[in-house]
Amino acid sequence: MKLEKAEFEFAAGTAQQLPVCDMPEAVFAGRSNVGKSSLINRLTCRKSLARVSSQPGKTATINFYSIDGARLVDLPGYGFAKVSRDEKQRWAELIEGYFAQERDIRLLVLLIDSRHAPSQGDIDMLDFLEQTGLPAVIALTKVDKLNKSQRAARLAALPDELGCDEDMLIPFSAVTGEGTEQLSKLILEALS
Repeated sequence: MKLEKAEFEFAAGTAQQLPVCDMPEAVFAGRSNVGKSSLINRLTCRKSLARVSSQPGKTATINFYSIDGARLVDLPGYGFAKVSRDEKQRWAELIEGYFAQERDIRLLVLLIDSRHAPSQGDIDMLDFLEQTGLPAVIALTKVDKLNKSQRAARLAALPDELGCDEDMLIPFSAVTGEGTEQLSKLILEALS
């Protein structure tokens, strides 16, 4: 299995549109503008498999990418996106509908911006992962935007802020490629 073979398969805008789970899935979750699309593009060695935008909230659907008998699943971002209350409610129902179904989730990759303390949405997602027991790893995005001392301080603070073990955290940069190999390996092992 090669992540580079991923192809866009389907976009679901409502829980009723979600495809039946008939293969293992690796799921990507995180707040709006955390870099999910950039991370997916970097992992798949593609520039525009997942649509990238500088404006938060552009991923309004759950996007499915097929890859050799498995799927990559890109959830809409949570948090500060400037969208209507109705649209945020639709996203919440869509994400809850996804997790409420019988799905073969092998790994959830939670993206957290390394430059900032975790948002309430990040903490809520971590609580959800703990309650459900879903296997997870945390990709600390945008590490390339930190200088050496900022990086050291943030990487030291994040395990306590997140309440997790340091070995769950993978510093990641879609710009430099840092963390790509480690994250790719974890995803492929989980989906195999």
